[in-house]
Amino acid sequence: MRFIIFGLWSAFALAAPVASHSADAQAEKVRAGAEIYQRNCSPCHGPRMQDPEGAFDLRTFPADQRERFVNSIVRGKNQMPPWGDLIKPDEIDALWAYVLSDRQ
Repeated sequence: MRFIIFGLWSAFALAAPVASHSADAQAEKVRAGAEIYQRNCSPCHGPRMQDPEGAFDLRTFPADQRERFVNSIVRGKNQMPPWGDLIKPDEIDALWAYVLSDRQ
């Protein structure tokens, strides 16, 4: 019985730092996404992901449509110009994390 308890305790002790590191990494990704958003996206989409002038309200972007999000950035959509290679894949990941961050 001691071995089972020790084994469970060891598993929890090892998992806690991983979960904390993962949360820290996600928070850093969201912060990076916020900076990228403010620099590149806020002029059209507004400072809080909604623009009263008509750009898409990113707060309502469907969470299950990441590919559509990426395609819109890379290729452009309607009035939005294509960003192509100007925004790198890791920056798009950070933007996606930022857009989804206020829903959690």
